[in-house]
Amino acid sequence: MGPETPTLPVTVVIPVKNEERNLPKCLAQLSGFTRVVVVDSNSVDATRDIAGAYGAEVINFEWDGQFPKKRNWFLRNHAPSTPWVLFLDADEFLTSEFKRELAQVLPKTTHSGFWLSYHTFFMNHYLRHGDVFTKLALFRVGAGEYEKIDEDRWSNLDMEVHEHPILDGTTGRIRSAIHHRDFKGLSTYFNRHNEYSSWEAERCRAVRTSSKDSLTKLTRRQRAKYRLLNTWILGPLYFLYAYIFRLGFLDGRAGFSFALCKCMYFWQIKVKIDEMA
Repeated sequence: MGPETPTLPVTVVIPVKNEERNLPKCLAQLSGFTRVVVVDSNSVDATRDIAGAYGAEVINFEWDGQFPKKRNWFLRNHAPSTPWVLFLDADEFLTSEFKRELAQVLPKTTHSGFWLSYHTFFMNHYLRHGDVFTKLALFRVGAGEYEKIDEDRWSNLDMEVHEHPILDGTTGRIRSAIHHRDFKGLSTYFNRHNEYSSWEAERCRAVRTSSKDSLTKLTRRQRAKYRLLNTWILGPLYFLYAYIFRLGFLDGRAGFSFALCKCMYFWQIKVKIDEMA
């Protein structure tokens, strides 16, 4: 963004815990926003010092194991005064193109939120092909919050990861992508997805026993995922879709490894579902 571009009327919120390796690059790309907030879960590394050095506001979060978790807690207790809020992870980095598009779109839109797309780096390789990851992470303040899931008895995740915002109004799409690159390495990736697969298995079991009314709040992709997680087909189907149909094979070894890791992730969920039966 050049000096002629007005300040974006957006509060950027970055939920973190021990993110000293990713946070500097994330914060370095956030000039031009009205407010930048780091919501920290008692980090024991240099996360808070890094946030302060970049001029971000730091708010501490202590989860009590119940609703709300980190993102909804921020919305309920520290509601931004800006019209818009953007939730970023510490391993997500904005581009100049993304910020320029926001400056063009936000002043005239009637949408309540926007789906964002992410370009993934894996094994230090930029994946130009394969499945494109999207999420609804930019929305008007007051238009809604992340879905509430009855998980007080089984969740160990203090932040909304797979939950999506339930908004009043329509949604659009920002075309410019955000870069998703975790500098913590594959060990962290595997540990994190082990936690995620446990959560997904419990969530799948909860979805099966939910009322029809609650199921209508799921996105079309979520409904398809939770139906297929009860079978063995989702992992291989995802691999064929991402690696073959979406040309992931053109990304070489990294493309193959990423598609295989995602396939194994869905296999982990299915095994854990069967263990609960």
